[in-house]
Amino acid sequence: MDALELLLNRRSASRLVAPAPEGEVRQNIINAGLRAPDHGALQPWRFVLIENQGLVRFSELLQRAAQQDQLGESAIEKAKQIPSRAPLIITVIAHCSDNPKVPHWEQVVSAGCAVQAMQMAALAQGFNGIWRTGVWTANALVREAFACREQDEIVGFLYLGTPQLKAPAKVVAPDSTTFVSYF
Repeated sequence: MDALELLLNRRSASRLVAPAPEGEVRQNIINAGLRAPDHGALQPWRFVLIENQGLVRFSELLQRAAQQDQLGESAIEKAKQIPSRAPLIITVIAHCSDNPKVPHWEQVVSAGCAVQAMQMAALAQGFNGIWRTGVWTANALVREAFACREQDEIVGFLYLGTPQLKAPAKVVAPDSTTFVSYF
């Protein structure tokens, strides 16, 4: 699949199973994230990989966070199951710094671009994933577990693995005239 076809037909896959990307394939995914646009060469991203026993620890963390927030038994059970959605999760953190030329929002967007690049690199190599956010990105217990400083932002969790279901070959694109105007 060439790069343009990959970009025009990208789809997230929410049902992911083993195997997860590993070895050179995984390193390519990380390297793609490191090529995100980066004004000022600040490298405002951190990637925390969660797999194997880390998935169990992440499950326990989310369960504790849900209990602490008093979300109720069904939400606590759901939180506990979240890490079982994929064999590998990459937590992407915007590791922001004070910079007079590069505002905080721009550093967060750069980390978001890293997520997109990593998902595309996974797809290009026969894997797929889904970028998820939700309440856990702002939860104090979760932020502490990922060593987030006050100025940092968890921009999401990139779930990666082998798609359980085959995606359609082509995606129907929305009509671009709805989103495009000229100045």
